[in-house]
Amino acid sequence: MEPVALGNTGLAASPIGLGLAAIGRPGYLNLGHGDDLAGRRAPDALRSHAATMLDAAVTAGIRYFDVARSYGRGEEFLGSWLASRRSDAAPFTVASKWGYTYTAGWQVEAEVHEIKDHSVATLRRQLTETRSLLGDHLDLYQIHSATVDTGVLDDAAVVAELARLREAGLVVGLSTSGPDQAATIERALHVMADGVALFGSVQATWNLLETSVEPALAAAADEGLGIIVKEAVANGRLTSRNPALPVALHDLPHSPDAVAIAAVLHRPWSDVVLSGAATLDQLASNLAAIEVPPDVIAALPELAEDPATYWRRRSEMRWT
Repeated sequence: MEPVALGNTGLAASPIGLGLAAIGRPGYLNLGHGDDLAGRRAPDALRSHAATMLDAAVTAGIRYFDVARSYGRGEEFLGSWLASRRSDAAPFTVASKWGYTYTAGWQVEAEVHEIKDHSVATLRRQLTETRSLLGDHLDLYQIHSATVDTGVLDDAAVVAELARLREAGLVVGLSTSGPDQAATIERALHVMADGVALFGSVQATWNLLETSVEPALAAAADEGLGIIVKEAVANGRLTSRNPALPVALHDLPHSPDAVAIAAVLHRPWSDVVLSGAATLDQLASNLAAIEVPPDVIAALPELAEDPATYWRRRSEMRWT
């Protein structure tokens, strides 16, 4: 893969990145995730598996890695793997997120997997924790699932702290979720610090079933923000695992997940699309998106659901 610029941040990336949401903790809400990690849920086994996934990603040309404080031991796994790399290894861009605390205690059937808190106290605490695990590898620090409703974008203490981090050389961004992603991004574009737009990037959910945020992402890209897309395969709903896979994705010469990721790659506003692969086979299938030609994407019918329906269905998925 040829490297790409992450907007105007000055960071280099690869068009496909690897997110560790599904390999940093024993449970996640992707379809079939329990089968993916069968026999390797214990911390040491999962650490080894994560390292294998990261090695395969680098071999394939991936240079962008995404974690969060709430991804179990994801930062720890990534940090130890980075420390094991030779000093002459190719540079990577590493992004993490603050605002959720992991509370599952390494249990899959936990009642609550993570708790959201966008206070400045959480920002300061979690940044310290993140840096203790990732060291100077951290390049981009994002608000995890910012929304207008939480008030984080209007919190003067949070904005001032993020501005301080930016002045110290850390790129700051935000991720979004839910049916109001567009409103959150539009508000974020107007958050200023010392007369300069605060955020350098936005990470959002866009996929063939949930396209409502596209105009906002295009506007953010026009303003120079780096655009990172997550959940391109809709937590497994756009893979062959889904018995209700849209008919339009049947019988194509490419896997459904590759087509779904290629649909992001061919958006002019997209810089990085994250693979959330939990196995080597999934990673290889995701990476085949590079080979999907634009005419395959152009020939797809409209598959998007109403945003409220999409997010309701996502919220009903089980952690396994």
